[in-house]
Amino acid sequence: MVDLRSRYLGLDLRSPLVASASPLTGTIDGLRRLEEAGVAAVVLPSLFEEEAGGTAGPEGHGSSPPGHLELVEKARAALSVPVIASLNGVSPGGWTRYAAQLEEAGADALELNVYYISASPGLSGTEVEWRYLDLVRSVRRTIQIPLAVKVSPYFSSITNLAGRLVEVGARGLVLFNRFYQPDLDVETLEVVPRLELSTSAELRLPLRWIAILHGRVAASLAASTGVHTAEDAVKALLAGADVVMMTSALLRHGPDHLRTVEAGLRGWLERHGHHLGEVRGRLSQRAIGDPAAYERANYLRMLASHPTPVDG
Repeated sequence: MVDLRSRYLGLDLRSPLVASASPLTGTIDGLRRLEEAGVAAVVLPSLFEEEAGGTAGPEGHGSSPPGHLELVEKARAALSVPVIASLNGVSPGGWTRYAAQLEEAGADALELNVYYISASPGLSGTEVEWRYLDLVRSVRRTIQIPLAVKVSPYFSSITNLAGRLVEVGARGLVLFNRFYQPDLDVETLEVVPRLELSTSAELRLPLRWIAILHGRVAASLAASTGVHTAEDAVKALLAGADVVMMTSALLRHGPDHLRTVEAGLRGWLERHGHHLGEVRGRLSQRAIGDPAAYERANYLRMLASHPTPVDG
């Protein structure tokens, strides 16, 4: 049988298939179902600093810090796979304080879910990047467990920022944070939240940047957003991902969907006579004969390839 063993953040995994934060990873029952289906690691829902006063959070997403820390402790006791805690802070002190508490609760690693919208016209792009770097540096000094950063795609130079995040302590990068966009209700004239699950088409954005970053940063790379099928997983691995993270697909199809994706991944490797080590990064920018395929040339070819509409 094809060996799918992988490494992420220095952790040994049975495969590259990771369940990222969702209601499924917010309960012990959901976590057990994921482990039974073959998940390699789990990312718990984020602890949001805004909930620090003890106000209950969304269903299945922990709640107050004591409740969330209890979830970490119970998950670590119940599962044999690595448990990755997630933190979404606001203040510098909140990030470091809760990072230390999550480590003490037993998390095997910590993912910083940096969800920051820069809406101030007086705040420059450089200042936003320094906020990220100062945050990672501070948390890295506070904890000993591996640290991953879930980043936004909205930076002018992702490659440069990625390298600097690694320099200040990130051991892994999760590409990308999928910001949920507000909608407008034209009848009530209100701004309303609308949750739409991802599709495989959304994988193309992390694919490009994982392919560009593979071999250029000394960090684990996780593909997040748009991984739904075995083919999606293969694409991410070919680009250079160490692991693929799934949320929407598991919410749509349930934990057993992991079995389907793993079987498809094994089948592809067997059909092509490859092992995982040969595949990972095989189509990264540094490995292919036409590196420009990930840059401007891709845009030009795509526009030229669309057929012209026919009248009538």
